[in-house]
Amino acid sequence: MNKITILIHCKDQRNIIASITNFISEKEGNIVYIDQHVDREQNIFFMRLESEFETDNFSTEAFKESFKTHLAAKFNMKWRIYSDIKPKMALFVSKYDHCLYDLLGRYNSGELFLEIPFIISNHKDLKSIADSFNIPFYHIPVTKENKTEAENKQLELLENHNIDFIVLARYMQIVSGKLIAKYPNKIINIHHSFLPAFVGAKPYHSAYKRGVKIIGATSHYVTEELDAGPIIDQGVTRVSHTHSIEDLIAKGRDLEKIVLANAVKLHTNRKVMVYNNKTVIFS
Repeated sequence: MNKITILIHCKDQRNIIASITNFISEKEGNIVYIDQHVDREQNIFFMRLESEFETDNFSTEAFKESFKTHLAAKFNMKWRIYSDIKPKMALFVSKYDHCLYDLLGRYNSGELFLEIPFIISNHKDLKSIADSFNIPFYHIPVTKENKTEAENKQLELLENHNIDFIVLARYMQIVSGKLIAKYPNKIINIHHSFLPAFVGAKPYHSAYKRGVKIIGATSHYVTEELDAGPIIDQGVTRVSHTHSIEDLIAKGRDLEKIVLANAVKLHTNRKVMVYNNKTVIFS
């Protein structure tokens, strides 16, 4: 059984859905999922489709070429076709361990459809966690003086292991434009949702002083504009005057774990489409 996922966006026009479904049928495929959305303001059509092929001679590459010739060119589509292969994810971490533990636990239980070839960190603190999950750990210190050298080492590891996307699991360094250009919309970050109102090293302390009633977390793709990339997932929880700073930090970390895991799942299941710095998230 061969399974593919197709993601499409183009100008909204007549006969797109019928053309695609007929094309799948002609290729002896069975559609097991289909969803679409039209952005009325931009007049843009979005579609996600999953299809299975039982023929022994099915070729994903041949299918892509035929799709490109017969459909993509006709409708002027932007498109991607994915085979049912686990993507490779690199984890970048610093000293905070809650997101790392959560992702590795989900990975170890088979919940995440991906592979983790290695973990990179600018500190040695979390090496024991990587060791306990039998995942290679690379310590690459980052300073103002060696930032370019460190990034080149990171890029070398990413290329040698054919990494598909990167997750910054509370990696406390700003990713440079070189890495972003290499992995556009393929670097996922997590942060508290107080930005920009509560910036700085202690956002929960600032939020506590203001007496906030909700706290949250946001996961997004990384762009060169800091914390302004397309949002993948968000979560919030209510708090009150009875909660201490420690309570806010604990609740915030729980949200960060859940929101980051959801974002990783959506990305690896190919349910995210980026357009004009926004995302379309399919169910």
